[in-house]
Amino acid sequence: MTHSDLNPVDPGRPRRAALVIANGAVSTSIGWPVGFWWSELTHPHYLFREAGWEVDLYSPDGGPCVPDAMSDPDDPSQWQAEDQISRGYKFDPRFTAQVASTRAVRDLDVDAYDTLVVAGGQSPMFTFEAATDLHEVFSAFHATGKVTAALCHGTAILAFAKAPDGSPLVAGRTVTGFPNVEEDAADRMTWEAGLLPEGRTIMPWRIEDSLKDLGANYIQAGPFRSFAVRDGNLVTGQQNFSGAETARLVIEAVGR
Repeated sequence: MTHSDLNPVDPGRPRRAALVIANGAVSTSIGWPVGFWWSELTHPHYLFREAGWEVDLYSPDGGPCVPDAMSDPDDPSQWQAEDQISRGYKFDPRFTAQVASTRAVRDLDVDAYDTLVVAGGQSPMFTFEAATDLHEVFSAFHATGKVTAALCHGTAILAFAKAPDGSPLVAGRTVTGFPNVEEDAADRMTWEAGLLPEGRTIMPWRIEDSLKDLGANYIQAGPFRSFAVRDGNLVTGQQNFSGAETARLVIEAVGR
């Protein structure tokens, strides 16, 4: 990292971000291991740290977390080969030690942080429905009025988070998240690679459809384009190329 932007307004009280990543699981649709996505963790982390913020890592269950294989810049697929930021983090033993020992969301002190950011990956689509501690913490954090964010498949949390009156937190809000057009492209690539029979989908449900059904004004910028949107104190990012854009909106909203 550089120190080009390390200029907090109050060095004695730096901003603090809680970054949530998913615990590892096994896909029920394709049978492969799933986890968090590297760039959705590292790109926001990089920008927050460069701004002088403190960042702590959490997961729904706590403990070790594992990345999705294709998010690794050194994976044979080369899907994220350009991701030099994640490549650097991968070989930072202090950082990888944090990934291997995340704090449990149930222990997150809402009052201690200025923002909460939920990263994605494939695991949230299989694990967030049962992550009731995360549902409660995300909802409670948002209810304080502080900036609350999610990106890519991490926006799965919005299918379960509630407003104080019990209604869907996302109802009437403008949001983004992994869109149907990208799910279609991912499914097609999987079929063409012979990893799934045609017609069978990678994900058990879809972000765009679910959030629209809950009353959200869902928007997106087109396939695999970096995009994030802010609606009040709710910030959402479209997909794995949107980590930095999501973090910039959070920093702009929170302030230095």
